[in-house]
Amino acid sequence: MNLLVFDSGIGGLGVVAEIRRLQPDANIIYLADNGFYPYGEKADDVLIARILKIIRTAIDLINPDAVVIACNTASTVALAHLREAFLLPFIGCVPPIKPAAAASRTRHIGLLATAATIRRPYLQDLVQNFAGDCILHSHGTPILADLAEAKFRGSAIDLSDLSAAIAPLRTQPGAELIDSIALGCTHYTFLLPELLSLHPQTKWFDPANPVARQTAAVTDRLAASATSPFAGTAFFSAEPPDLAQLGAGFGNFGFSSLDVLPA
Repeated sequence: MNLLVFDSGIGGLGVVAEIRRLQPDANIIYLADNGFYPYGEKADDVLIARILKIIRTAIDLINPDAVVIACNTASTVALAHLREAFLLPFIGCVPPIKPAAAASRTRHIGLLATAATIRRPYLQDLVQNFAGDCILHSHGTPILADLAEAKFRGSAIDLSDLSAAIAPLRTQPGAELIDSIALGCTHYTFLLPELLSLHPQTKWFDPANPVARQTAAVTDRLAASATSPFAGTAFFSAEPPDLAQLGAGFGNFGFSSLDVLPA
């Protein structure tokens, strides 16, 4: 089984780790659209055009059996368009509102995500369907993804910076009652230890495992295919200035080769 896992940066690697745990025989190819990072503050029509273009390039090159959009912003903005444009199965990533609501006793839940994810109607549908009796407190910021990218590259996280970045969530009216928080961006998986240290009494919900479980459910129905020659390769949409530095980090997630996606 050849899977293409896509994200705007390193965030989707948390999903990769969960897929490898559940499907150790899967051949995974990764694609980071670092040349267009960050996604969270860009207009929807711009993002849709960009994502369709880069995914088409990757599919033509790699010929995967399925594509995992391991990016909340890309999923909420472009997933429907991708499914219309290609015959391949696409697995998306949504904020874990359902488990956060199920775990909440106060019925006040939080969401940390990008601005693009928070403004999408899909989020309102999730809340209506799975957290209708909850009050949702949400906060969108590009800072958390940047902190996650920096941590992946070996930088220590300043807890005061992280605390300041999430403070607007905690200062909303009624937010003192929040007892569970959904992470609505796969980048935030990398910040989970620090978030737990700041708010150890809060239940935190990471999207990586649900995406991996859905990937397994979808791909278990597909016929086996030959191993892709690109298995174990992580592609970038533009050459990172710190490519050599990234090698060790990607190696920890099973990628032995780093390359730039041909234009």
